[in-house]
Amino acid sequence: MTILNLSGNNPLIDGRQSARAMMVRKGSQILLHDLRHVVLPELVLSNGRRADLVTLSEKGEIWIIEIKTSIEDFRVDRKWLDYRAYCDRLLFATHRDVPLDIFPEECGLILADGYGAHMIRPAPEHRLAPAARKSVTLAFARAAAHRLMMAEWATGKNFDDL
Repeated sequence: MTILNLSGNNPLIDGRQSARAMMVRKGSQILLHDLRHVVLPELVLSNGRRADLVTLSEKGEIWIIEIKTSIEDFRVDRKWLDYRAYCDRLLFATHRDVPLDIFPEECGLILADGYGAHMIRPAPEHRLAPAARKSVTLAFARAAAHRLMMAEWATGKNFDDL
């Protein structure tokens, strides 16, 4: 029996994300899964910022991927500058209608569609301090466990239904 119910009310798709952002998100998630990363969308960091995608590699490396769907989106939203203190690698993900040269060279770059993505530019490494790594990893684990529990509860099933 599956414990996830993806129909109905999904708190991770709350209407703030455009259809294009969701397309980039899905393609990026496919690429990251292929790279053997586990991915959490919309993770709130200790500074109160909500990262679009946070990943954890098999070796414990933390990546943050900021999704940008237009030139204007990139120009007006500068919160990504605050993300560097919470990850080993910082990347942008976008789609084919956004010019790639607007993204800073000091960040990685992913080009995505709804079916997958390509790593256009790998992100340079800037290792987190051990205390910061522990904090982000703990937030990641707690959010993932909480979301799994909420997804299970959302099925409406109980042990009597088995």
